[in-house]
Amino acid sequence: MALEGVDHECDVRNVRVRCPDQRSVRIDLATIMLRVLPCAALIALLIGCGSSDLPTRDQDGIYGGVFNFNESQVVRSIFPLTIGLVSEQHVASQIYEGLVQFNATDLSVEPALAESWSVDPGLTIYEFKLRRDVRFHDDPAFPDGEGRLLTAKDVVNCFAAICEKGKGDAAFWLFQDKVAGADAYYNSGKRDGQVSGITALDEHTVRITLTRPCPNFLQSIAGAGCWIWPQELLDKYGDDLFRHAIGTGPFRLNTARPEEVIVLERNHHYWGKDAEGRSLPYLDAVRVTLVPDKEKEITEFLKGRLSMVTELSVKSINVLADSVDRNTGERRFNTLSTPALAVQFYGFNASKPPFNDVRIRRAFALALDRRQLVDSVLFGLAVVADHGLVPPGLPQYPYDLVPGIPYDPDSARKLMAQAGYPDGKGFPRIQLQVNNYGFGYRSVASRAQEMLLKELGVAVTVSTVPAKEYYERIDRGEALFWREGWVADLPDPENFLALIYGKNAVLDTSLPSSLNTTRYADPKFDALFGLSLTKGSETDRMQDLARAEALAIKDVPLIPLYHERYVMLLAPRVKGMQINPMELLDLRQLHFGPAPDHSGAVDTSS
Repeated sequence: MALEGVDHECDVRNVRVRCPDQRSVRIDLATIMLRVLPCAALIALLIGCGSSDLPTRDQDGIYGGVFNFNESQVVRSIFPLTIGLVSEQHVASQIYEGLVQFNATDLSVEPALAESWSVDPGLTIYEFKLRRDVRFHDDPAFPDGEGRLLTAKDVVNCFAAICEKGKGDAAFWLFQDKVAGADAYYNSGKRDGQVSGITALDEHTVRITLTRPCPNFLQSIAGAGCWIWPQELLDKYGDDLFRHAIGTGPFRLNTARPEEVIVLERNHHYWGKDAEGRSLPYLDAVRVTLVPDKEKEITEFLKGRLSMVTELSVKSINVLADSVDRNTGERRFNTLSTPALAVQFYGFNASKPPFNDVRIRRAFALALDRRQLVDSVLFGLAVVADHGLVPPGLPQYPYDLVPGIPYDPDSARKLMAQAGYPDGKGFPRIQLQVNNYGFGYRSVASRAQEMLLKELGVAVTVSTVPAKEYYERIDRGEALFWREGWVADLPDPENFLALIYGKNAVLDTSLPSSLNTTRYADPKFDALFGLSLTKGSETDRMQDLARAEALAIKDVPLIPLYHERYVMLLAPRVKGMQINPMELLDLRQLHFGPAPDHSGAVDTSS
């Protein structure tokens, strides 16, 4: 078998491979096509050989290897303007970058494509100095297939696209009410790229002018919506932005097959260096399988075929007790865990009966014993959402101003009777839309179904919707009652309350509403939320946000359920992984430690 030339495609059939542990494995790669990878890397990349690293290690023992993981949650998009799920960010964040980024350990904002920035005394004019050594990934979209240097024009183009109605809808909230000219450009429907507050001063300097001081502006532009891509990507590939991607990140897209696999390979022109001045990333490649079966994923991990699991299932919770092999005493995996800046909730379509009656919505919320859901169904790997949507742990947020919704079935029954449904009589059978992937979503829904029947006499059908349709039904307003979750894009209460801000609701029900999916729009909430945006004092801003949330919770546009704990399982040899409450995945300095020598020594060879 030979693989020669950078553009050679490999169709390998029935190849016998010797793996690092000396097992002999026969594989069939008849339909797999990968480019620009050494043959040994290709084979290990596709089958893993029951191991996560390759024998292409440098003298320091950090370079080489393929990091394998699975995303059981659907991956619909990897293009920055349409990313909406953690699973999508896990993949796309390896390809694309922004001017700034979150530190994967402490969530502080640090330089990325911008090597530095300055702010005027009025805190409304930001100037970003771009690195001069950043190149876009090599791709046929460029002349001769070689990626060109990043310029300020690229940043202006991407930021203007955020403000373009129909193109940047999912990300526009990041600039809404903040960037000068952004709202006017969005509402005008223009497409000329001329947003007054977004300008290039020269090839390497970008100026962003704000309408007012925004204490979380740098956090806002660190997220996925503000990652940078070249116009050549759209010119060459149009809307085919899953199988094609061009960024500046540590890995470039090699292969993407929807619902099957995504393969990323090392970007050899990446600008990033480690503390010792060594080029990043360390890995040769990253392979992401897209198998929705969480139990199969965990089984593959325990067999050594995956390097990481980022979420458990309720059925597999007991695996945490088996991190050490009882027969050999060897460690099977390491566990990292942290409270997540996330919330799980049930949303209502309040534009349709029966949930257009606030008494019904509140009765449903009062009838759910969320403490039981957390303790009995989720085995304590979450905390009850006692204070609304905003998860605990955000400094200065006055949680006590948000009373939340208690478990009070007696009051729930009274509200149902007032609404004309005593003991649930005459109440229509409704569906609770859930999906199978995710920690306990189906199990929690089944228990909630039992509670609503017991306390209110309401019959609820738990409907499992296929992954491809799940979020589309919610965005289009076709779901009546559904499960949804939100993981922070930025560590700020404003990010969570944006989910119910009226300006983020598309009131035309014939159009999708991807951020404010409940389409909640209350003048009092919106006034307080908007007032918070004008406050220079963080204390005052947080007070306004909390008061706004307290008002919204009384209207119950959704039922905050619980805040999850983020759990990550890692193969013993994985080194350099950082866990954080926003579930960010930074693989730049990830590497594999030496393999254990079962004769009693440790293999430290390169």
